[in-house]
Amino acid sequence: MAGTAPAVAAPSLAVAGLTKTFGPVRAVDDLTFEVRPGAVTGFLGPNGAGKTTTLRMLLGLATPTSGSTRVGDRPYAAHPQPARVVGAALEATGFHPGRTGLGHLQVYAPQVGADLDRCHELLETVGLTAAAGRRVGQYSMGMRQRLGLATALLGDPPCLVLDEPTNGLDPEGIRWLRTLLRGFAAEGRTVLVSSHLLGEVQNTVDDVVVIVRGRLVHASSLADLAALAEPGAYVVSPTADAVADLARREGWSVRAHERGLVVDGVTAGAVGAAAHRDGVELHELTPRGTDLEDVFLRLTASGHDLAGPPGAAR
Repeated sequence: MAGTAPAVAAPSLAVAGLTKTFGPVRAVDDLTFEVRPGAVTGFLGPNGAGKTTTLRMLLGLATPTSGSTRVGDRPYAAHPQPARVVGAALEATGFHPGRTGLGHLQVYAPQVGADLDRCHELLETVGLTAAAGRRVGQYSMGMRQRLGLATALLGDPPCLVLDEPTNGLDPEGIRWLRTLLRGFAAEGRTVLVSSHLLGEVQNTVDDVVVIVRGRLVHASSLADLAALAEPGAYVVSPTADAVADLARREGWSVRAHERGLVVDGVTAGAVGAAAHRDGVELHELTPRGTDLEDVFLRLTASGHDLAGPPGAAR
């Protein structure tokens, strides 16, 4: 997108102090973040973290206990034609099984001013032209995901909100979805995609928002999240206790792993130099860095931002 003006002026999406309780359960807890136009933002967290509840409040499908949401300068429902501003697909189960794929789109098309040609165009876009006349009850999970996306795109919206859109897609389908969403963002549109697995979306997203138990634990660019990855080294020694003592003297974190030890937060070269200096015998020394998935798992396991205080955002 560098060097070219975006084709679409899209609003941002934002939640501020958002809280939702169900009896004694606090599903969303004082959540605040913003989703910028021209980027794909991954809304991440383990199952039950409160992602779907947050998206439902953003789209006016659930009422917050406190806090607010907005699409641009107003709540979603305050837009004259909200479905033309935000296209959303929150689940792949809200289809009448007796309708055809084309028939499903034709039901929703008048709400956003779409005609029959637009319905056919979108079926081609999502790869369902050959299945347009089949009943949705005969569709696979992946096909229903594609049909849900086509429904979200009917009004050519500047914003797109998708809840776990890779569920049911095969690797080819995930690559297709990635290309579609990247192109959508390149046009200057706003894209928010939820997932409980960073690995499924890390090649798609520009920004990440991570929540655990309804609370924000991290918000940044994907590059800033990657910067939280730490070096490490895997060590095998006939004197493992000596390696562990060495690591503790140096202030390194050490833990047992398979046949040896993992020393976190330090390069293999530094471990080797310290072992040579202290005369500690090593039989194996292998660099072992954390990757994005490791960082994500550490965030969701601890419930704290690794870059700062809990809930710190960029």
